[in-house]
Amino acid sequence: MLLQRVITALALLAVLLPALFWPSPIPFAVVVLVLLTAGAWEWGRLNGLARAGSLACGAACLSLCGLAWQAGLVGRPLPLLWVGAGALWVLGGAQVLRRGVAGWPLLSRGIRVVVGVLALWLAWLALAQARAVGINFLLSVFVLVWAADVAAYFAGRAFGLRLVSVRLAPAVSPGKSWEGAWGGMLAVVAVALVWQQIDATWGQAGGWSASVYTRLGERGPVLGLLALLFLAAMSVVGDLVESLVKRAAGVKDSSGLLPGHGGVLDRVDALLPVLPLAMMLVAI
Repeated sequence: MLLQRVITALALLAVLLPALFWPSPIPFAVVVLVLLTAGAWEWGRLNGLARAGSLACGAACLSLCGLAWQAGLVGRPLPLLWVGAGALWVLGGAQVLRRGVAGWPLLSRGIRVVVGVLALWLAWLALAQARAVGINFLLSVFVLVWAADVAAYFAGRAFGLRLVSVRLAPAVSPGKSWEGAWGGMLAVVAVALVWQQIDATWGQAGGWSASVYTRLGERGPVLGLLALLFLAAMSVVGDLVESLVKRAAGVKDSSGLLPGHGGVLDRVDALLPVLPLAMMLVAI
C-alpha cells in the first residue's frame, strides 16, 4: 500500500510540477482540467449514476470549463461569481452537514449532480485564475490546505478529546476532533507569518507574485487573521462534505483512479471550497 502511494504521488508530481512551473499557465490549466473532469465522473458514480450518466457528468464539467476558457473568464476579474461561490459553499455546506448522512440521499439526484459539477467547475476556474495571478499565490493556497490537514492530523493524535469530549463530526468522520481542527488553524497562521516575511524580504527582488497571506494581510491584521481562520475552517468543511457523500454511497474512496490514494475527489476535497473562497477574499 505504501509503495503504491509513493509511486502514484511521484507520477502525479512528474506531471503537475512541470505544468505548474511552465512559463505559460496553459499546461497547468489543462492538467487540472483532466483531473477535475475525472472528479466529475467520480461524483456521478457516488450519486448513483450508471456508467453513461457518470461519463456525462465528466463531459458536462469539461464542457463548462472549456466554455469558460473560450469566453475569456480566466483572465477577467469575477468578484460577483466568487461571492456567489462563497455563499454556495458556506450556506450549502452548513446545510448538508446539518442534515447529515441520512439527509443527503433525500435531496433530488439532479440537484446533487448539478451542485457537484458546479463546484468542480468553480474550482477549476479558481485554479486557472490563481495560476494566472502567479505561482507563488497558487502555491500559498495549496500550502494553506496542506498545512491545515497535516497539522490537524498530528494535533488530533496528540490532543484529541482532551479539551472537548465530543468528536468534530462523529457521524461523518469519526477520526476528526475539535483539537485537530484548532491545531490546523494554528498551523495556517504560523505558515502565513513565515510566508509574509519571505514575500517582504525576497518577493520584490525575485519578481514573484504576492502570496494569499500577504494579500489578505493587506486588509489589516485582524481581518487577515479572520480570513485565514475562515479558509482553514472551510478546508475542513470540504473534507467533511466529501466524507458525508461517500458514507451515503457506502464506499471508502471516491474511486480507484489513484492507486494507494483513492480517487481524485479524495485528494482535492479540501481544496474545492478554499480555492473559490480565496479568490473571493482577495477580490473583495
